[in-house]
Amino acid sequence: MLPTSEPPEVLPDLIAGLVDDGRPVARDIALGLLRRQLGRVQGRVQRAFEAHDLSGLGAARWLAALTDGIVGAIHTYTLAQVPPQEAGAPSEETFSLIATGGYGRGVLAPYSDIDLLFLSDAPLGPQGRRAVEFLLYLLWDLGLKVGHATRTISECIEDARGDVTIQTALIDARYLAGNRAVHDRFQDTFAAARKASGLAPFLAAKRAERTTRHARYGESPFLVEPHVKEGRGGLRDLQTLYWLARHAFGVQRMPELVGPDSPGGGLLTPQEARSIRRAWNFLWTVRFHLHYVTGRAEERLTFDLQPVVGARMGYTRHGVQDGVERFMKHLFLTARDVVRLTRLLEPAIERAALGPPAVVPAGDAALSHAGMALADGKVLFAPDRQVAEDPAIMLRLVRAARDRGLEIHPLAHRALIRNARYAVTLRDDPTANALFLDLLTGKDSPRWMRVLNEVGFLSRFMPDWARIVGLMQFDTYHVFTVEEHTIEAIGVLSALERNELNEIAPVASELIGQVQSRRALYVAVMLHDIAKGRGGDHSELGAQVALELCPRLGLSPEETETVSWLVLNHLLISATAFKRDIDDPKTILDIAETVQSPERLRLLLVLTVADMRAVGPKVWNGWKATLLRELYWRVAEVLAGGLSVPERDTRVARARAAAAGLLETMAKPDLDRFLGLGYPGYWLSFDPDTHARHAEMIRDAEADQAPLTVRTRVIEARSVTEVTVYCSDHPGLFSRIAGALAVAGASIVDARIHTMTNGMALDTFWVQDAAGGAFDAPHRLARLSVLIEQSLSGRLRLDQEIAKLRREPARLRAVTIPPRVVLDNHASNTHTVIEVNGRDRPGLLHAVTAAISGQGLQIASAHITTYGVRAVDVFYVKDVFGLKVENERKLAALRAALLVALGAPDVPVDSGVRVV
Repeated sequence: MLPTSEPPEVLPDLIAGLVDDGRPVARDIALGLLRRQLGRVQGRVQRAFEAHDLSGLGAARWLAALTDGIVGAIHTYTLAQVPPQEAGAPSEETFSLIATGGYGRGVLAPYSDIDLLFLSDAPLGPQGRRAVEFLLYLLWDLGLKVGHATRTISECIEDARGDVTIQTALIDARYLAGNRAVHDRFQDTFAAARKASGLAPFLAAKRAERTTRHARYGESPFLVEPHVKEGRGGLRDLQTLYWLARHAFGVQRMPELVGPDSPGGGLLTPQEARSIRRAWNFLWTVRFHLHYVTGRAEERLTFDLQPVVGARMGYTRHGVQDGVERFMKHLFLTARDVVRLTRLLEPAIERAALGPPAVVPAGDAALSHAGMALADGKVLFAPDRQVAEDPAIMLRLVRAARDRGLEIHPLAHRALIRNARYAVTLRDDPTANALFLDLLTGKDSPRWMRVLNEVGFLSRFMPDWARIVGLMQFDTYHVFTVEEHTIEAIGVLSALERNELNEIAPVASELIGQVQSRRALYVAVMLHDIAKGRGGDHSELGAQVALELCPRLGLSPEETETVSWLVLNHLLISATAFKRDIDDPKTILDIAETVQSPERLRLLLVLTVADMRAVGPKVWNGWKATLLRELYWRVAEVLAGGLSVPERDTRVARARAAAAGLLETMAKPDLDRFLGLGYPGYWLSFDPDTHARHAEMIRDAEADQAPLTVRTRVIEARSVTEVTVYCSDHPGLFSRIAGALAVAGASIVDARIHTMTNGMALDTFWVQDAAGGAFDAPHRLARLSVLIEQSLSGRLRLDQEIAKLRREPARLRAVTIPPRVVLDNHASNTHTVIEVNGRDRPGLLHAVTAAISGQGLQIASAHITTYGVRAVDVFYVKDVFGLKVENERKLAALRAALLVALGAPDVPVDSGVRVV
């Protein structure tokens, strides 16, 4: 990994410009020369890299080598500028200038630090200290970021013994200039010290450091905004392998570990060494692009940078995949390779350096018969077993680890990775398929599925799985790649069975113990996104995959049909709960007609919860849980044969009677007046408790002759705050309230709008804060009420205030959300249903509802859902006569107005509109 060339030819010319006939030029002249040379160096590397004449690794090495020349020239100039204090006195310049860290490895990123060590036998005297100070200030004045230390050899050894970071930096120590003998003595002493301490302490420290680093930057190599340097599967993981090999064997490059005569006896195959180089090169290329695009030491590949870097690396659209998605898949596959290479090489280095583990018989006849043994208390293949001769032993080993609560030995991981290709032979093996199904549906299944995925077994065992590995969706809603999301969903299913989510998802936790098709449920979760990335409806394509794969896994025809149906309909519950009015009887009846059986409804609800919880930590909240729960019970009642949707008049009468029962203490004239205010839709939209609260609110408002009444109620169980507004109805009321709520920082998640028989509006909004929780701070609730009053009175300039609201971060703007409008006259018997899709922004709901009101339509209810930066808002509307909007001319005008409202300045309004 170290450059083999000497510093380039620029060194003599540069030195000649800095030191003329042994006399240094003035510092300002030298600084100008150095700045011009540094600019030329950086420009040469950037031009060659961006012209694709250099790979990332080649550019990193060349930049380091060119920087060596500049640092060497500065060192020569420094010695000329800092002579002995007394004429004729001997020079004290005894230090060695050494590169450490990444610069010491001979690779340098455009905006990375230059780490230097001023090394000496004894503490530096006045001249040496002045020289160090002069050299550092010159580097700083050049605008370089310099990490530095001044130590003696003994201090280095002592500091390295107590600090693994220093020890790691010194492993990369490389001579630049100065006293070479000091450098050579240090290398000999440091090598002896490493040998004396052994690999074990260093290995333990690097593992602990890696664990901490992964916890900070990402435990998964499949996060959709990865940290290229520090995240799992990133450059630092590869560097850790190099440090271990360097510490244990003194090798400079990974290919030195190939072949029977290499240190350790051939720890890598030629193919594995090539994989390391490919990963190293690819990640360095990404890193260079990141630095050049941002103009800083940026290591995180955020959404806004992904399409830019992907395009610079030549990734274009192929088939159904965008260039950015192809680029990110390559990155994720590279990260996966780094994880595998770590599991493959690290235990081999450990054993080659520390000796083979003490392999003992399993002490368990069944385990021994299955071909297993134990080492360090962990399970591995018995020495006399060859995976190539018995590929199913891979699954038996994982099952043995699960059943006996054992860890898989690192050497077994190594064997699994090297032999994963034999999984192909198990596809039609009934015994192997039964083993796999047992692992999928058994204890701690996500843990073992992740093992099988990381070692590459799943991709060989199920070709369809290979197509989703590393597949990302370029949006801000999904946190993981498709296969990692799937394993997370299996984990949610397992957690539900262990009753760990009782408070978060009580209904799903209860139902999972009642399902009779448990195996089908687990397989459906595994396959629910299996057909993503193929173009077309992934639910329909996935259902076909299920029909082909399930019989192979050993599922019965009934189970196979159930899995296929679940995959086909896995979005039905969530789409209905969040996009449709579940108080509309037709909504419930439509789902009941599709589901048809209580068992399927239970399975679908549990699958929906697992899918949503696995998307990311911010997707699930109490409000969504409430909507799913209410939808489930209403459909379940229909399927059970109950009269959940009796005749409308009967239901209205029941609701009025229930409300009257709670209002026994109210004066009869007030009660009678309230009972006559609501149209049927109002009585069917709320429970009796809410009707009672409305009655008291209306009574108080009329007694006070208040033109506007605003009441708020925090509902902790649902993670929402209910805002009820009672005032005179007029066109655009919803829009003005929505605008006021946006200015207050509240996000609307649901709304019910009702005009009473007295011409007053009784509008109810359920809102959350930016974090997805209840809007509950007293001062914010008070401000919210004031803003609604100011908005309705015209004293609040909504457009100006909304324009001041914080916009989304730049990294999210790269995600394109085309505006889309769907007008549906079949989803409801009484209303036209409008669905709008577009980029979420402050005040979007205000703009959209203003457009609807501007077309003379009345909004009966609104259902607001956000998926990352995508807003999906659904409105149930009628015209001024209380009828559906069916006139084509009116529909055309409506869709045009909505597209204008959706078209933020940075989003072109060129999307189509679908009419259902």
